[in-house]
Amino acid sequence: MARQIAPVICILVIGTAAAVLAGCASPTARFYTLSATTSTVAPASSLSLSVGPVSVPAAVDRPQMVVTLGPNQVSLQEFDRWASPLKDEISRTVAENLVALLRTPHVTQFPGSSSAEADYRVSIEVQRFDSTPGEAATLDAVWTLRRIKDGQSKTGRTSTREPVNQPGYDELAAAHSRALARLSQDIADAVQAPTTK
Repeated sequence: MARQIAPVICILVIGTAAAVLAGCASPTARFYTLSATTSTVAPASSLSLSVGPVSVPAAVDRPQMVVTLGPNQVSLQEFDRWASPLKDEISRTVAENLVALLRTPHVTQFPGSSSAEADYRVSIEVQRFDSTPGEAATLDAVWTLRRIKDGQSKTGRTSTREPVNQPGYDELAAAHSRALARLSQDIADAVQAPTTK
């Protein structure tokens, strides 16, 4: 009888150990990107533009998504992360939007090798990049568009709050992408505005 019980006990011990080890396994990290969301029917253009530098608040300048819990509280989502540094995500997304909005392939990210020859350079200072799950993504950014040939510049501010109708961090990333589309449109409008003498 004792010989029959011993294998059963061994199986139970091994099964329990396996369950404990499985429970100790780290959760899998999920990675998110921002995406271009604009389209246009504007005529094709040969102008060139360099996007950057882009700065973001120190509180969100990290791999983890930072979500707002209340007026004075945020939380770092250790397993929900940006696929690349946030300032690079913003720069790339704005550049891709401007390719569509200005109908030119000559949009680069500063400090790219061809950015020195660009007709325009736009720098972006993001002052708010708030993520509230199930509620909204908020963007507040000051941007300066500078024409290289004569140094003429325009400064603008884009403030927008994009609603998030469903829970989940993919929904937040999509809302931030829509906010960056609004920023990109404001920059494109400034590029296409008549030049003042």
